[in-house]
Amino acid sequence: MAPSLTKDSVSPGTPGSERTFFGQPRGLATLFMTEMWERFSYYGMRALLPLYLVAPGGLHLNAATATAIYSVYVSLVYLLAMPGGWFGDRVWGPRKTVAVAGVVIMLGHLTLALPSSGTFYAGLGLVAIGSGLLKANISTMVGHLYDGPDDPRRDGGFTVFYMGINLGAFAAPLVIGTIGESVDWHLGFALAALGMALGLAQFLIGSRHLAPRSSVVPTPLSAEEKVSTLRKAAIWAGIAVVFYAIVGFSGHYTLNWILVPLTLLGVIIPTMVLVRIKRDKNLDRVEQSKMSAYIWFFVAAAVFWMIYDQGGSTLAIFADSSAENSVFGWSFPVSWYQSVNPVLIMALAPVFAWFWLALNRRGKEPSTIVKFASGLVLVGASFFLFLAPLSIAEGGHKAAAMWLVAIYFVQTVGELLLSPVGLSVTTKMAPAKYASQMMGVWFLAVTAGDATTGLLSIAGVGLNGMNVVALEATLAVVAGVAVWMYRNRVKQLMGGVH
Repeated sequence: MAPSLTKDSVSPGTPGSERTFFGQPRGLATLFMTEMWERFSYYGMRALLPLYLVAPGGLHLNAATATAIYSVYVSLVYLLAMPGGWFGDRVWGPRKTVAVAGVVIMLGHLTLALPSSGTFYAGLGLVAIGSGLLKANISTMVGHLYDGPDDPRRDGGFTVFYMGINLGAFAAPLVIGTIGESVDWHLGFALAALGMALGLAQFLIGSRHLAPRSSVVPTPLSAEEKVSTLRKAAIWAGIAVVFYAIVGFSGHYTLNWILVPLTLLGVIIPTMVLVRIKRDKNLDRVEQSKMSAYIWFFVAAAVFWMIYDQGGSTLAIFADSSAENSVFGWSFPVSWYQSVNPVLIMALAPVFAWFWLALNRRGKEPSTIVKFASGLVLVGASFFLFLAPLSIAEGGHKAAAMWLVAIYFVQTVGELLLSPVGLSVTTKMAPAKYASQMMGVWFLAVTAGDATTGLLSIAGVGLNGMNVVALEATLAVVAGVAVWMYRNRVKQLMGGVH
């Protein structure tokens, strides 16, 4: 059923005060639908990506290369969220940045739909750039709909918005995955372009309901800064063009000339950002202490995402080759596994919210550190569970689909313990000077985790080998136990943050 719009009494002057969307400002409907369709296009393409890379009718790459490409792509999406936020703050404003992002994403999916391996990587690059531009700015515009952080509707609005993300992520593999796997790969990518086109149209038509300040550039570049920025961009672009021209014309070019630098950047840039903030002499003693504690959370999150995001690569490739993808005799496309997580999120998130509230009333809610540690232990447990279907496959049999569903279930519970808490603690522990940048820093934990997976794949490590899976599982569990053991020390560094 389509969400209904009703008259509601809200304070005059609030954006969208005439009509509401589930009791929220009318503009939330525009952003909800835009994000839902964008996530539909993104997760649909992502569900197809590793399968297309290894398929005989696709690029027919080996599993290690496919995992490396997938990991680099996902790490880039999150890495580019920081410059995406910078464009919204300093160049175009959030509204224009999101509109441009929608166009870039749509063009990227259309490029992927072309039956050419040469254009395929360009399409991936365009989708990554567009997603980075959109990711930070659309959430900012949700915040603009409310009368500051104390608006009682604010938390509920972000909850509704988050449901749009999961609705798009749930439907995408069922539609795009089915068409891509069963009919034609490139038609699947074209459907992703159609999804983004619908989201873009919805955004442009409904933008009149957004807050006026979504069109404002908060801190525009001065004329001198524009010249300096363009000059630096031109220099770096020129260096890249000359370098790759030399490599190409010398006959030494391989895909690794692209993959290795990007994966290294995915590890180096997050490290540099954290070091720069930590060494900032303008931070007072309390802020320095909080940043020391935050680094623990950041590293823990990077380990978590390194394993978690293999649900779309290592697990998907395993399911494609070694799982019995059927339930009660009914077969389904491999890409459908990617719908398990979002449907579990939608089912379990309200349960977790109720559970934490009930424990809090009794004074028994676990601390942030305990939740984080538990999330790490669970994602490690999911890979210990992965050893069972791997063992079945090594014995020459097909592993049952429910093994994979169980792995995704454990990972989702771990995500609900770690991810919302991570977002919350990032805003609470951010130094005042970096308040607007710290959400981008949190996304860099995903970048670091996926880039590490990419580096391992490029190095030829078989990520679906039992020894490697057991090692990753052990690493996550040990990291979780270490965070728990040092919880008192970390709690001291956190100061007054709970």
